[in-house]
Amino acid sequence: MIESTAAPLAEPVIQAVPDLAWWVAHTRPRCEKKLAEFCEREGFTHNLPLYKSVKKYRGKTVTFHKPLFPGYVFLRLHESEPRKVYQSDYVANMLNVVDQQLFEVQLGDILKAIDTEYEVFLAPHITAGARVKIKSGPLRGMEGLVETRTGQTLVILRLDFISQAAAVKMEAAELELI
Repeated sequence: MIESTAAPLAEPVIQAVPDLAWWVAHTRPRCEKKLAEFCEREGFTHNLPLYKSVKKYRGKTVTFHKPLFPGYVFLRLHESEPRKVYQSDYVANMLNVVDQQLFEVQLGDILKAIDTEYEVFLAPHITAGARVKIKSGPLRGMEGLVETRTGQTLVILRLDFISQAAAVKMEAAELELI
């Protein structure tokens, strides 16, 4: 499947398949969709989380579907299949997922978020204590440390295996402390 599709709440977004292990394909630049198409043709179980990016050009509005995690496609493969996927021209490296259960839970959470009406995007790694450089405006080029981060309410959904996260924008009223 190239993009996650909406599933009823009663069904899991990721179906448990006993013989298949999770693998992460680190793709060559801008080859995520090509690898997903290759996997579709070859019959490999795969997932490429996509988000909608809307751009306005001179009176036209165009919607693009971009990879949420650029450079990564998630695969469920039998023991002999990673080599076949690696041999495609689209893969730079195949990564074996050590903690299969944690990976499945985290990826499932992200896929569920994508299937909602919430805005989901790649989370920036800017947190309190991070060193940053200002990219634009009158302070462009200056560097500093982030002391606190306020503003929009973002819920971060982590995918620890690839050290990435998805951010979901939502109203604070929809959240509670645990």
